[in-house]
Amino acid sequence: MVASRGGRLIRLSDHSARRGLVARVLGEHPVGTAFVTPYVVFLAAVFAYPLGFAVYMSFHDYFFAAPGAIVDRPFVGFDNYVAVLSDPAVRRAFGNVLVFLVINVPLTVVLSLGLANALNAAIRWRTFFRVSYYVPYVTASVAVVGVWLFLFNSNGLVNSVLGPLAPDPSWLVNSSLAMPTVAIYVTWKQLGFFILLYLAALQNVSKDLYEAAAMDGAGRWKSFLNVTVPGVRPATTLVVLVATVTGANLFTEPYLLTGGGGPDGASASPVLIMYQRGIEQGNPDIGSAIGVLLVIGVLVLALLERRFVGREED
Repeated sequence: MVASRGGRLIRLSDHSARRGLVARVLGEHPVGTAFVTPYVVFLAAVFAYPLGFAVYMSFHDYFFAAPGAIVDRPFVGFDNYVAVLSDPAVRRAFGNVLVFLVINVPLTVVLSLGLANALNAAIRWRTFFRVSYYVPYVTASVAVVGVWLFLFNSNGLVNSVLGPLAPDPSWLVNSSLAMPTVAIYVTWKQLGFFILLYLAALQNVSKDLYEAAAMDGAGRWKSFLNVTVPGVRPATTLVVLVATVTGANLFTEPYLLTGGGGPDGASASPVLIMYQRGIEQGNPDIGSAIGVLLVIGVLVLALLERRFVGREED
């Protein structure tokens, strides 16, 4: 079958065949594929390849060597994983990060949703408060850590205010309080980001629902529980997942606040132990095994959280 266009004959079957070939290669929307491709390459180069290489190292007696040197790195099976799971410091680090998540994730959800709901109302200086909550998130961790060290050291402002009620040993050198203090610090620092997520979600909650609730006699608290909370549930799912993933990758805060996971590993995280074993002590195979176990643990937690919140959404 042919058609005429501008005095030229075009064979429609050939044209359809070419379009079909392009659709099979680039998909139904080639422009979208073109925009997505750079990010796919980025994910493959920055995440997929390092993860695959980490899995490879975790099953071999891997060690650093000079560039170009040919060395034997034999396959050792699960020996590295056995060594990791039998290490008390590693087991304690995984326990520490669970304590961190139990404190950080619920606190992040409650505070960010409550503050976002307040900042979404017509209050004076609303823009100022929004910026104020976001400033710690974009401030360099080293600068903010310096402020917290000043506040929570033995002679800091917090202990001076508490007086005889101040803990002894102090917050960051107390084996029972070090990780909770780190969790509160991270919650405070990242709160602005999660507030923005909830503020965006609150724009999609219909005002008609609040008016209907008010006509039924619901006060502010009941409207919040029955309209706001269900209305932003998709955002809550995202907040929980992001807080879990970022919290499981905790490194900078214990490294700076507690001098590398002190006291005696009470605030050490798996990523911090992975750095110490893999980089400082020159055992990248052990560090890779810790990393693979951490990835598996985070995936399991994320799946459980997603299914739990997803069931509520359904």
